[in-house]
Amino acid sequence: MPHQTDMPDGSQTNGQRLKRLRMRRRWDQRKLAEASGYSLSAVRKFEQGHRSLDRADVILAFSKALDCHPTEITGQPYTPPDSDRDGQAALASVGAVRRALLRHGRPARPTGQEAAGVDLNTLRERVAAANGHRQGASLTKLGDLLPALLRDLQVSVDVYAGDRRREAYDLLASGYECAMQYLYKLGRSSDATLATERVLWSAEQTEDPLRVLSARWYDAGEFLSIGEHDEAGAIIDGALSTLGAMRADSPEKVSLTGAFHLKASLNHARATDSEAAERHLKKAQKQAELLGHDRNDYELQFGPTNCAIWSVSLPVEMGRGREAVRRAELVTRALPDQYAPERRSHHYIDVGRAYYYNGQHDEAFEAFVKAERLAPQATRMHAGVRETTHTMLHATRRTTLFEFGMRLGVV
Repeated sequence: MPHQTDMPDGSQTNGQRLKRLRMRRRWDQRKLAEASGYSLSAVRKFEQGHRSLDRADVILAFSKALDCHPTEITGQPYTPPDSDRDGQAALASVGAVRRALLRHGRPARPTGQEAAGVDLNTLRERVAAANGHRQGASLTKLGDLLPALLRDLQVSVDVYAGDRRREAYDLLASGYECAMQYLYKLGRSSDATLATERVLWSAEQTEDPLRVLSARWYDAGEFLSIGEHDEAGAIIDGALSTLGAMRADSPEKVSLTGAFHLKASLNHARATDSEAAERHLKKAQKQAELLGHDRNDYELQFGPTNCAIWSVSLPVEMGRGREAVRRAELVTRALPDQYAPERRSHHYIDVGRAYYYNGQHDEAFEAFVKAERLAPQATRMHAGVRETTHTMLHATRRTTLFEFGMRLGVV
């Protein structure tokens, strides 16, 4: 059997990577336990693969103790196995999308043909198609569209002026959001962060206060993902204050307010403040009741369905398996079939993790397979799915679970 350090990084557990990072600092397990706040027994179980190291708050605690980025523990980005042709195809456009992001803010210097071909109606249709692939979890198709689309959007903001230029910036911000989600789902976190910065800048050029706030929703997520809860909270609180000061309760305002309360609930859940997390969830649910239906303002889905999905995510984030399973069984039955595959797949990932925390490994595996059917590449690239599957494989070599692990590239 190959030595741990000779194994492909994607086939290692988070615990094995944690051990490697600990040894790099010349720490023993006791020192890591003291620095992270976890027990020596817990550190040993994580490193040996007896306990799944998949919860964000735990990973963040170790990354802060070791002064490393969380992805150094999760191993992202992953490279799909050669057998996963769809996964390989999804990655094919990463380099071209990255180049388009790097060109942001530079003079587009369009050719005469490019300048003459700019048409906002056509661009609007192309952005809508990209968002359709994004919500449909079609990462390969999204990646195929993005490089040329981003180039044409960058040309459009150079060509137009006045209101039409502001509209072009709105479309550009949406294009960058698609790029951000494409890169994030493929585990390219640093490139996704770059895309988020482009979203913010472009949204500000629209001079639409709600459009700017919708971009800050993603900005808060960037800080949340690295455990900077105070910074994420400051962005969220600022947005909620701005929204609260607006007089008219338009559907867009209500929807954004609810979305920020959901983001606040996640921020508090990862900061292990369960009371604040539930408080913000209830506030989001009140906004959803005001709307009465699901909306997709600025491509931020919000409404009763989204609140129901997040009600499962929060106890999962806090490792409360029993509560998460209880909520999941109610939510899953009511989940509309027409709801975006991307969101439904993430729900089933949360359901799988909930079952795992509750000791129901067969049910966890079945939920992961449902998520994979809806969003193959995003599910196989999901850090929590990979780590939990690794840990379940440590306990059993069931054929179907082993085959799933092979599709993930963890065995």
